Order: sequence, then structure tokens, then C-alpha cells
Amino acid sequence: MLILVNSLFSSDYQYEEERDTPEYENYQCDGREYCSQMTSCEEATYFINNCPNTKMDGDHDGVPCERQWCKGL
Repeated sequence: MLILVNSLFSSDYQYEEERDTPEYENYQCDGREYCSQMTSCEEATYFINNCPNTKMDGDHDGVPCERQWCKGL
């Protein structure tokens, strides 16, 4: 869906694409690297997929924190 945005500083209109709310909108890369710093499997998954230098997937299978948060995945 496209929405029309009126700029406050000019009479020009800009079109911006309206995006669905991201699944992980509550997370942001903040330097945390370890499972012990996470609070859920969802949070660990966000970090491993989006943040640099994470150390949460020892067996490199794409599933983080299998012992603490993402058991059985």
C-alpha cells in the first residue's frame, strides 16, 4: 500500500511505502553476543540473523541458544 506524505517544509508530496510491522520490531542490535544476555528464543533469533559478532550458534545450524531458549527447534 502507498501512502501520501505531505512534507512540512515544502509543498511537494512524497510517496512512501507503508510496511507491515516487522516481526521483531522490539529488538535492536546493541552489542549483546551471548545466550545468557537474551530473554527468549525470538530475541536470540533476531540477534543471530541481524547483528554482528554473535556467539549463540556453536554448532552452526542456524538455531541459536539451543540449550537455553530454543530447545527442540
